[in-house]
Amino acid sequence: MKIVVPPLAEGVNEATITLWLVQEGATLGKDQDVVEMATDKATFTMPSPAAGILKKIIRGEGETVKVGEPIGELL
Repeated sequence: MKIVVPPLAEGVNEATITLWLVQEGATLGKDQDVVEMATDKATFTMPSPAAGILKKIIRGEGETVKVGEPIGELL
């Protein structure tokens, strides 16, 4: 399962990954915060869409990502 950037505020189409709160191989619970992201208007944490293991971080800290873009993979 891919972890993707969720819809953001109206008119906001991208965010920057500021901090991964977990590392590859970590066991996650559903809705556990996994990554901190920032837009020009707000900073927020993004929860895991499901329970599982973070298999891979696709996009790293400091990278700007668009809504719907995958940033990680869950097993």
